[in-house]
Amino acid sequence: MPDNTDPTNRPILDDGDSAGIQRRTADYQPPRSWRTWLIGRPLQTADSEHESIGKFVGLAVFASDALSSTAYATQEILFILAGAGAAAFIYAYPIAIAIVILLAIVTVSYEQIIHAYPGGGGAYIVARDNLGELPAQVAGASLLTDYILTVAVSISAGVAQVTSAFPAMYDYRVEIAVGLVLFMMVVNLRGVRESGSAFAIPSYFFLVMMSLTVGIGLVKYALGTLGVVSDPPHLDVETFQAISLFLILHAFASGTTALTGVEAISNGITAFRVPRSRNAGITLIWMSSILAVLFLGITFLSVQVGAVPSEHETVISQLARTVFDGRNAIYLAVVGATMVILIMAANTSFNGFPRLSALLGQDGFLPRQLAFRGSRLVYSRGIVALALVACVLIIAFQASVTALIPLYAIGVFLCFTLSQGGMARRWRKSGQLQIGQEVVERGSTLRYERRWRIKMLINGFGAFCTTVVTLIFAVTKFRDGAPVVIRHRVILAVGGVHQGTLAALRYARALSDDVTAVHVSLDPEEAERIQARWDWWGKGTRLVILDSPYRLMIEPLLAYIEEISKQRQPNETITIVVPQFVPKGWWANLLHAQTATWLRFALLGRPGIVVTDVPYQVE
Repeated sequence: MPDNTDPTNRPILDDGDSAGIQRRTADYQPPRSWRTWLIGRPLQTADSEHESIGKFVGLAVFASDALSSTAYATQEILFILAGAGAAAFIYAYPIAIAIVILLAIVTVSYEQIIHAYPGGGGAYIVARDNLGELPAQVAGASLLTDYILTVAVSISAGVAQVTSAFPAMYDYRVEIAVGLVLFMMVVNLRGVRESGSAFAIPSYFFLVMMSLTVGIGLVKYALGTLGVVSDPPHLDVETFQAISLFLILHAFASGTTALTGVEAISNGITAFRVPRSRNAGITLIWMSSILAVLFLGITFLSVQVGAVPSEHETVISQLARTVFDGRNAIYLAVVGATMVILIMAANTSFNGFPRLSALLGQDGFLPRQLAFRGSRLVYSRGIVALALVACVLIIAFQASVTALIPLYAIGVFLCFTLSQGGMARRWRKSGQLQIGQEVVERGSTLRYERRWRIKMLINGFGAFCTTVVTLIFAVTKFRDGAPVVIRHRVILAVGGVHQGTLAALRYARALSDDVTAVHVSLDPEEAERIQARWDWWGKGTRLVILDSPYRLMIEPLLAYIEEISKQRQPNETITIVVPQFVPKGWWANLLHAQTATWLRFALLGRPGIVVTDVPYQVE
């Protein structure tokens, strides 16, 4: 007699000849709420296939990051070359050609990844299956960081286009940028197909306007009527340097930001309609071809018209008003289209970041909540997390593209190297299989590949090239302070010259070589005594004495800090160091001025300013 019980001795109910397992669809439907109005009605899981996209929408969704880089990659090359003066700009076009060659190598590699790993995941999946968990985690972390920076950089660059056309809006650039990030977040929470359809028209409008700008510019150049930029921005170079190999490599490294976003399609293959790999591969080739033509055209013309890299007017703005003879309607259309595509670039991250974070969540490297789709079949938690972190970066760096760029792109090339190295190893493994033999891996099925040697050489050569670029980044960017090595200015509040002050001075000099001691003078005679003692004990540190005719202590110091803060560079931190007396009894604190506490309250919420106290024990 068959055993009709489960291991817990509970009887299993029969339904005819089938096992007693019931499966039913829940009748519950989510009620309408404010979220329905904001992001749309909830979608059923069965609707996921209808949310897939074709090649034309896919180009707008996944290629906008790479295409938008044409708006600032040339400018970043010129920014570095400007260190040797305007004469060095002639090297910009050869550098652009070298970058396009690298783009072709990377494109061929990722086209192979798309067909080998149709489930998506890009560098993370390739590294996980072929190189191990640690390289996979490095690739995943690098890509996630790059996606965050893509949002911060592209939105900031888009706002820079607006402030180039309307300089009066420059002081509101941070608020505008944060508002745009939040707008992108809401649109993407509505779903992939809806956001892609909404952004397709602006993306293609950019392609039309930039093609028109480059085309007319080249025709005018051929006819000798192109001219040069009228009233260009001032070329602001603090220290001139000689043209050297290091300078050229540095400019090359900055210009390779044009390649950021190339990997996005390989991460989002599952968003395409079937046949997914074929559609994604075609979209990748379209994207790379358009990127190469626009990037070369913009760089060539920018040098010919004498465009000057500037924070106050972008190179694209200077090129457009030269080609179209002023700030007319078509110029405004070009600037507007460029702003829009830069915002669309952030949309690439809003599609790539949540998908990649979901994969990492499924593998246990990130919170598993990131792996769950929201009501609109998108990874809504990843979308929100991306928006919030990007807003923090924009506020911290005051929406400055030049300040954010040093943090950018190095992670992308590290991923390029890991993915291509992993693919080279994959082809070697496939060559060791027998014809007809299959090995099922976590990300794909491995089969014998007849041309495995050729493909291994292609990916191996690509890995070599991107490794060289990564090393160039390591040398040039780290020399500039690419990881958040921030310029540090220290202000030391001095009430008198004693052991506590000298201890605080030692601490301040350990933080930075740029230290300024500030004394608020209520008594001229006391100020003279402090100056005399500082000449002896100050160890060469400059001293600023602020005379306070109204006998105020905190207010003059705050005014001085405000003056310094207005001169603060985007990547500069100001630290206020205050000697803090610590008596034996807690009640004795009431007898001291508590300057650090008052400063901390007064400066609360000011980005880039830190207040710290150096305790000094009083016996």
